[in-house]
Amino acid sequence: MSNHQSVINGLRLRKLEPTDLPFLYQWENDASAWADGANHNPLSQQDLRDYIANTTGDLYRDGQLRLIIESNSPQNSMTIGCIDLFDLDIRNRRAAIGMYIAPEFRGQGFGAEAVKALENYAFGHLNLRLLYAVIATNNEPCSRLYRSLEYIPSSILAGWTLESDAILWQKQKK
Repeated sequence: MSNHQSVINGLRLRKLEPTDLPFLYQWENDASAWADGANHNPLSQQDLRDYIANTTGDLYRDGQLRLIIESNSPQNSMTIGCIDLFDLDIRNRRAAIGMYIAPEFRGQGFGAEAVKALENYAFGHLNLRLLYAVIATNNEPCSRLYRSLEYIPSSILAGWTLESDAILWQKQKK
């Protein structure tokens, strides 16, 4: 993935750009997604501007990597969401996956394609050996997604959030 770009089945993952600020502002302030993520409060445009300016796009340096998911259609390129690698454990060569798909694009297969592209990069280029996602037990669409991508539900995390338990889904490099 040169310059943090990967193309798979009409999707491209790319590094953050300043022009992504309106999307990030909308997504990070979507309170309906807070129960499933680590953010639980609104972020200002300045917070996000600083984040974009200060991230290097290097997982090993920053400890996380956020990539924008966009369609790769020359006629109609659309920003669909973002996908993250975070909680990097260098010694054990593993990282967590987090993803946000804008509501208007959910249920159309974009999440699965984005995870596949991220897997290709993480397992192939970064030489990680394990990826995992922590998904609330009441988030059946995400559980179906990871199950379809051959992630293994390895444990139940009781009381993980105030709203529900969570499932730890993981996949090892083949």
